[in-house]
Amino acid sequence: MAKKLSAKTLSKAFHSWYYGNLTCFTQEHMQTFGYLCSMLPIVEELYDNKEDQARSMHTYTAFFNTEPQIGAVVVGITAGLEEARANGEEVDDESINGLRAGLMGPLAGIGDSLVVGTVIPILLGIAMGLSAGGSPVGCIFYIVAWNLFAYFGMRLLFYKGYELGGKAVDFLVGEQGVALRESVTLLGGMVIGAVSATWVSVTTSFKLYNEAGEAYLVLQDKFNDVFPGMLTAIFVIACWYLMAKKNMSPIKVMLLLVVVAFVGVLVGFFNPGLSY
Repeated sequence: MAKKLSAKTLSKAFHSWYYGNLTCFTQEHMQTFGYLCSMLPIVEELYDNKEDQARSMHTYTAFFNTEPQIGAVVVGITAGLEEARANGEEVDDESINGLRAGLMGPLAGIGDSLVVGTVIPILLGIAMGLSAGGSPVGCIFYIVAWNLFAYFGMRLLFYKGYELGGKAVDFLVGEQGVALRESVTLLGGMVIGAVSATWVSVTTSFKLYNEAGEAYLVLQDKFNDVFPGMLTAIFVIACWYLMAKKNMSPIKVMLLLVVVAFVGVLVGFFNPGLSY
């Protein structure tokens, strides 16, 4: 009789990944232990023999790391493959780990573009608008909206991966997957640009005075005549360049901005608007 994973076991496996994909997270193992936690109920139901369970679990001790939300599809796919292996189909450790390793990079690209670069900025943009004047509505909105998106999105991908099994690979890493990643990356760039233009504002207070004490050169006015928002664009592009091209961490970039702001205030390039 063919073995079939129960709805209860699949639900337990999904929730283990949802809540624990970063379990015991280290630079050496990344999401490996979270993956093991999610596969444990599947292996326990499919195999009665402890030796078979240990053999199957050993398959998932290999290094694994990808974007957690989109990565739920890999857990679903391997659940389906493990079910097929338990039913005698020709699925071995090498094929499972080859699939996992092959999907890590593409899914990370899709997830970082779609989730980190598009969905989160959109939700944060809406939340900041709702929080105008110190209202808590924006904060509550973001918490609720993000958790609903993450939970139901990951659940959909997990079960879709389980249903499709190895067939999902063709879509994820094939021509359609490449087109999807490029489209989402473009959309993410547009969203980041819109959010930056709306919420980031960098201006200078630098002026030159004549002998009578009158300002004859207001640098910000010159910028506005040539390219309104020029300083904002320069700072945003510089931050992107440091993080994307120089692999500088966001914390270091923020510290650098603090230093630039501090020095800028000292030399009179920036005006913090403080009163004494």
